[in-house]
Amino acid sequence: MKLLKTLTACAAIVTGISQASGQMLINGAGATFPYPLYSKWFFEYAKVDPSVRFNYQSIGSGGGQKQILEQTVDFGASDGPMSDENLAKAKGKILHIPTVGGAVVITYNLPGSPALKFDSDTVVDIFLGKITKWNDPRLAKLNEGAKLPELDIVVVHRSDGSGTSYIFTDYLSNVSPEWQKSVGKNASVKWPVGLGGKGNEGVAGQVKQLQGSIGYVELAYARQNKLPVGELKNAAGNFIKPSVASVTSAFASAKVPDDFRFSMVNPPGADAYPIAGTTWLLVYEKQTNAEKGRKLVEFLNWAATQGEGMAAALDYAPLPEELQKRVIERIKSIQ
Repeated sequence: MKLLKTLTACAAIVTGISQASGQMLINGAGATFPYPLYSKWFFEYAKVDPSVRFNYQSIGSGGGQKQILEQTVDFGASDGPMSDENLAKAKGKILHIPTVGGAVVITYNLPGSPALKFDSDTVVDIFLGKITKWNDPRLAKLNEGAKLPELDIVVVHRSDGSGTSYIFTDYLSNVSPEWQKSVGKNASVKWPVGLGGKGNEGVAGQVKQLQGSIGYVELAYARQNKLPVGELKNAAGNFIKPSVASVTSAFASAKVPDDFRFSMVNPPGADAYPIAGTTWLLVYEKQTNAEKGRKLVEFLNWAATQGEGMAAALDYAPLPEELQKRVIERIKSIQ
């Protein structure tokens, strides 16, 4: 959280300088999932090109999609791909530019912060409200030797339109026909149980405060709040810790179509973390402001090359080399 506060303060200072000196300001909004990394990118890029500054509002993927459709920002950001229906509403062709991969983790607040294991069935039933106590026999069987208290489970989920929710519900729908039928996958769903928190920050904050709680957040937010994260049984039957390496393994099996809208949840790899996803920057192929568009393209090229090298230190997986090459070629199509 200290890192987030520092980066936010830096972003505010940068924005103020931009306004005061007449530098070009590029506005973006959307996903909270990659916010720690994007803040780092914008701060570092100011040293590369002092003539441009970025103002990014971390409002959730739903907000990012809405604002790019309305053209109130120069770029949007989302952890869930835009639907065909939404793309059809756009005033021009919107490109999906993948940036990095990340892990959506199961985090919780229990006395002693025990290291816990979950499988797909227990995660589904917790978020359906079928498992309501921490000492439930199914959790106890997965966690022999762990002290599981007789506490009520308090589910915490996102209250806003969220790409993190999209990745999480994409996973739940993939592993559970019941979830797929009764709840489904989307940036915003009707949750069967639980309390809402705004942004990854809000969910992490709720879990940190509420004993007995469980939620899902991007890995960096759990680590910054010093919250434990669960190991999760993957499709190959192995319990996997969320990490850059296990998300990279998930990337390896992803089938990426030409429009870059793809899912990588519940992959088959032996070392792959099952709730992994990518995040996209959303930009119009034809830019309305030629100079601003040129500056945005220069930044996107820097992000796809130099910026990728900063990902792992903040718990994000850089794009695989072949996908990185494809992304660079796609950036060239922006006019």
